[in-house]
Formats: sequence, structure tokens, C-alpha cells
Amino acid sequence: MALTQTLALPLLAAALNATLAAPAAAQAARPGQPPAPVRADTVGVRICAGGDITLGTNLDTAWVHTARARLGRRVPALPPPDSLIEPLRPLVADADIVLWNVEGAIGDGPINRRKCAPGSTACYAFRSPQASADALRQVAEGAEVVANVANNHARDDGDVGRRNTIRSLESAGAHVTGADTLATVVATAEGDTVAFLGFAQWAGPDPRNLAAVRRHVSRAAERWPRLVVTMHMGAEGRGHQRTPDRREIFYGEDRGNVVAFARAATGAGADLVVGHGPHVMRAVEWRDDALVFYSLGNLLTYGPFSLVEPLNRSAIACAVLDDEGRVLSGQLRSTRQMPPGQVQADDTGRAAALADSLSALDFPDTGARIDPVTGEVLRPDIRLPADVPRRPY
Repeated sequence: MALTQTLALPLLAAALNATLAAPAAAQAARPGQPPAPVRADTVGVRICAGGDITLGTNLDTAWVHTARARLGRRVPALPPPDSLIEPLRPLVADADIVLWNVEGAIGDGPINRRKCAPGSTACYAFRSPQASADALRQVAEGAEVVANVANNHARDDGDVGRRNTIRSLESAGAHVTGADTLATVVATAEGDTVAFLGFAQWAGPDPRNLAAVRRHVSRAAERWPRLVVTMHMGAEGRGHQRTPDRREIFYGEDRGNVVAFARAATGAGADLVVGHGPHVMRAVEWRDDALVFYSLGNLLTYGPFSLVEPLNRSAIACAVLDDEGRVLSGQLRSTRQMPPGQVQADDTGRAAALADSLSALDFPDTGARIDPVTGEVLRPDIRLPADVPRRPY
């Protein structure tokens, strides 16, 4: 069921309003502009991550006819990937490292594997054009880019297509994680290093095997002081905005326990956990000095996707890690998608407000407080003075 059905209105209103005032150094977002970056007092490495990204699909473009009828205008099946990614540039301009979840294959030419049977209504196959690899890599000048390929659409063009995707991303200059159990180590322009590990049951290490998760994470954490883990887990859709501490079953498939995974990963040494897969925003949790974003939603999904509320809400999550991997500051930079998948910065901060409400509901003691004006991710014991004015919704 939708959020408005699952949350009592008084509790939702209280959660939306009970967030901390912006620090003096953080300026409120101007209309049409992303929120100003929240800066840490101590210099660290800024990592900005997004949820699912699909820059169109050339495996099946029949969806454009339905979209044309629904929207009353022609829509291109495959617009230039760099034009789709362009609105994200201001949101990651200050990042040292950008992390994307590449939802699907990348490539042109003949199909290597036909995933969906003719006439199927519950099967989706995604392969973005070859130019997508360069577009994803070039999104932030001066930053390193990490592409996660551990998700349920990584093999939409078969194993050959998955290998071609990895080759395309690496040839474009991106780092790839989620292809195996070894950490992907990235050096910033300043010479700082951050390790990344991607988990998904369909392609990549299986996040449901918690003993293996602890083993892979601890092995990386012993060697690299900053460790980011990304997970593609959980049930999908409007009825799955809550973050349960139990196994999630979706279409008869065990999608794992995301809370148990986060406990295992942070307990073994992960500093930042970035989740995606449910296609909606979920809660944010502090686990000591580590930070967990349980789902960042669909960031940029061009094509045959439902973008009704709240499936159209997402955010870029940024966190600054110090030399020992502790999270010094965090921020959610809210975005919104317009059909058929054009992303834009959302100066209303709706995604941040949703995450704040869900965090208070699902993790009363450890859930983050998120300022919907600045998007700043705060400790759960922070309280907003009653006389501080907030942005009306």
C-alpha cells in the first residue's frame, strides 16, 4: 500500500516538521537548484551515490507507443545518454567519488540473449546504448566514478552482455564493483583510497549468505580504512517503503533481510551502506559511526517504468568519510522523475522528507533525522526547536 495508507497523518506531519534547522553555513535551496552541500569541519572524502539508473533500453522499444498515447506527444526511444544524465551534474559536482547502480546491460548490436517471451507482461529487459558508459563516467568532472553491476538486470543481455557491459564501463574509465567478491579500490585525485563491494543474489556475491558477507567485508576492511558496501535487495514497489527486519518475499522469491545484511556489513567494518532495488525511498539508519541508506529509489530510469508517486522520488546520497572511515556528515539531495524518465533536482525536498518519516517509523532509536530543506542527515537524538520555520509542503 502507498505511504499515505501506511502512515498516520499526524505522525507523518510531525516527522516532516520535526527536523533540525540548517546550520549557518548551509544555505537553503533556491527554486530549481539542489541544496547547498553540507560541509564537514574535517577534510575527508566525499562519496555521492545514486539508486537505479537505466539510460533507455534498445532490447525492446515498443513502450514508446504506449507512452505516446498516455502523454499525448511523441517520445524518443533512445535519446542521447549524456542528455539524460546532464541534470545530475550539479548534484554531484562536489563529489570525489560517484557511485551508480547500473540497472541493466550496456551495448549495441545483436541481442545476445532474449530474456522475455513474446507477449510477456511481467518481464523487463534493459540494455542501454553503448554511449551510456561514457555518459556515466563523465557526469562529474574531476571525480572518480564507480559502477555497480550487482543487480537483477545485470544479465538482461546474457553473460556475454554482462561481460560487454563491464568492458564498456572500464574502457570509459569507470571502476566496476559487484562483479566478484573482491573489493574495488579507487584512488581520488588527492590520493585518498576508498574500497567498494557490491552485493546482489542474481549477479555478484549473495547478500543473503550473511556468513559470506561478513567474510568478504572484513577481508576488505582489514586492508582498506574506508569501505563502501552497496546492496540490491528487498521487495519492490509502492507497498514496500517500510524496512522490515525480516526476509522479504517478492513474487515468490527470497529477496533477503536488508536489516540483517546492514548489521552484518557494518559489524564487519563497512562504513557506508548504499541500498537500491525496491524502487522507492526507504529509511536511513546510523549504526555507530556508519551510515546505512536502505534504498535510494529510481534515480534515472528512462523507458517503460511506472513513475507514479512515490516511484518518481529519489535522491543522491552524499557522505564524507574521514581517514579512518567514520562518517563525518551526510546529505540527501532530492530528485524527481518526469515521464518517461527525465530527472530533475527537487527543491521541495520530498524524497528527504519521506526518508525522514520512514526512518523515525522503522528505526525509532537509530533512524537518522533528515532536514528536508538542506537534506542534512543528522543523528537521531537531534531535535528541532519549535519556533524554527520550515518550508511548507
